[in-house]
Amino acid sequence: MPVGLLRTAGALVLALAAMPAVPAAAADPPSVVIDSSESSPGVIRLTGRFTGAYDVNVVVNGERIERARVSDPDADDTGTWSYDLDTSGTDGEVEVYAKATAADTRYGTWSEPLTLRVDNPRARAPEVSIAEPADGARLTRPALVRVNVAGADVRTVRIRVNGGPWQRAAGARGRYVALVNPAKYGDVMASLEAEAVDARGHVSRSPSTYVALGAAKKERPVAHRQDRAMWMWEKASYNLVLNPGSRRLLETVLAPGSTLYLGVDTYAGRDMIDDARPELRDLVAWAHGRGMKVHATVAAGTRPPYLGALARYRDRAVREMERVLDYNLSSAPAERFDGINVDIEPYSLPWFNSAKPDVQIQWLDTLRAMIARRDASGQPLLFGPAIPRWLDTSACCTDIAYGGKTATMAEHIQDMADYVAIMDYRDQADGGAGIIAQAAGEIAYAERLGRPLSVVVGVETLDIATSGDPSSITFREEGRDALEAELAKVYQAFSGSPAFAGVALHHYDSYRELPTIWGPSARWPEPPADSGPPTGVGSPPEAVAFDHATVDLSYGRAHDDTEVDHYEVHRSTEPGFIPGPGTLAGRARGLTYTDAGLLPGTRYTYRIVPVDVAGHRGPASSPVSVTTGTTDLRPMVVDSMAVTVEGGVARVRLRVVDKESGEPVAATVRGRFTFSAGRYVTVKAGADGWATATSEALKQPTGEVGFAGHRLTAPGRYWAGAYDKDRSVTARW
Repeated sequence: MPVGLLRTAGALVLALAAMPAVPAAAADPPSVVIDSSESSPGVIRLTGRFTGAYDVNVVVNGERIERARVSDPDADDTGTWSYDLDTSGTDGEVEVYAKATAADTRYGTWSEPLTLRVDNPRARAPEVSIAEPADGARLTRPALVRVNVAGADVRTVRIRVNGGPWQRAAGARGRYVALVNPAKYGDVMASLEAEAVDARGHVSRSPSTYVALGAAKKERPVAHRQDRAMWMWEKASYNLVLNPGSRRLLETVLAPGSTLYLGVDTYAGRDMIDDARPELRDLVAWAHGRGMKVHATVAAGTRPPYLGALARYRDRAVREMERVLDYNLSSAPAERFDGINVDIEPYSLPWFNSAKPDVQIQWLDTLRAMIARRDASGQPLLFGPAIPRWLDTSACCTDIAYGGKTATMAEHIQDMADYVAIMDYRDQADGGAGIIAQAAGEIAYAERLGRPLSVVVGVETLDIATSGDPSSITFREEGRDALEAELAKVYQAFSGSPAFAGVALHHYDSYRELPTIWGPSARWPEPPADSGPPTGVGSPPEAVAFDHATVDLSYGRAHDDTEVDHYEVHRSTEPGFIPGPGTLAGRARGLTYTDAGLLPGTRYTYRIVPVDVAGHRGPASSPVSVTTGTTDLRPMVVDSMAVTVEGGVARVRLRVVDKESGEPVAATVRGRFTFSAGRYVTVKAGADGWATATSEALKQPTGEVGFAGHRLTAPGRYWAGAYDKDRSVTARW
């Protein structure tokens, strides 16, 4: 790859490497490329192009995903993008990808990477490592912990044992020591961590070193049944940790004896493992007191998570493992995780197939490195990767030579892991593509290995219709009754297998909102009794206008005696407005919300209202105002929409018009049917602005169907969806 050298003020040095740009032909597949970069002090402007795609994002060093600004005035999914990368707090190598959504499949398409090398001493943090004792050592008498630190102006070096109080280390010029007395801790496995702080406030921590103190012995994990396990991601898991009343709601869907896959990634500026350790311990002990098991669900310390499978980012995956291990070692037995559920999914990378077996082997090496840290710590945590249903049959994942054996990826992972959770996402149990057939290979292989309770069969309840995946992967349309009927067949098929550990549900929030069946007879689980409304948000909302049509909001957590189910986002052009039905802009499960489809050059005011699971509304937040940017594009809206059911299908008819003049617009309409249907459609509105689309066949005896627009495009225009009419219309039968 060509390499150039750029110099800017402040001694910022960049070495750039990217594939040369090649003009895209009309028949080329969807693509996004990084064309060039221009630097100014502290900022690098990246620019590029996309073809057959939309929604361009920039992935920065596997640490964050940022939206790029795009230009596509012809609305043909071909255009240019730009992004300003602030490097003022960065030092060292930075890898950048551009990532876009393919217009035809709605899956991701990626650029070649751009590698930046930033020489920025003011942002340089110390590098810390523990030189002695060695990983795996046994300490029976007082011993020195020796710490190496590389970096200028180091002011403080400390160590701690098993997450306890920090102890200052003595030394200078990169060599520091502290004394550890094993008798103080007893016969336990221990983690040693070191931390260094420099004069500019940069804080760095070492990888963990695991040692045995006194007569401590390593323990091996023991398999346990995981039936009705449930994935819970951070929007809900932080409620469970920080709002104890949320546990009463959890008990309505997670029975005693089941397993909770608890998301423990950082969220909204907090890290439950480091910043809320006492609260997390309390939650885990509470779950154990009710016969539940708790597995920490981790990815690989990267965003997006699947980059963590690559060798370049393996140290982050290992660190994610160590976060959980160190938490356990710092906690009492009743407060410790029982396992680690790992969700990396590198097959989302578009070169996973074309680069076979390179990425596959990197993924296996990453999993092996994570397991090695568990083994070094001596803890009996079950290690269980989530794997897709086709990992033992797809061409990308068969005939992989690894560890002296040629096998499928599923078999290689089963060889090293304690269990696998198959993402066996289909809405029927029978048939060659059904749940049973797609799990049979992993079940049979586990039986050959003689590994009991090592295969969990996962099913989906999430609404995924705009993701690119077919609606047939989820029970969202069918409802809970159909889910249970199909699961009964799964239990019957695998009841005689010692390898079958049970069924897992993905995921908590979507399962809670899944009715028995959609329509007039729909029923949901009864929430627990609730004594009053939630508090207001923990901190006032902040609002930032991203462009002419989009505002990003964030706010603090509210609390309730059960659960804050969601946050109402209210919007008005009147600064002193009172929230009501007419100002409701949307609902957010978590602590952020993106309000899209707005008008350019308009000042909007927002207020946030928490709502608990009983429907009680808390006090409205203080207002925050922001003004959107400008654009030459004209806003268009849906000014009429109707949904009908006839002949076993649903039909949507809608009209697209210019927002200002009311004149019809011949737009392209993309969207999907909702509730009892899930089909994604692309239709053209005629010169009169009218468009019609039909759902898949509706097989349920009762139901409800709506339609949700996903994209509206027309040359010279943009979709001001916040002003659409009839967005909530449905048809029931």
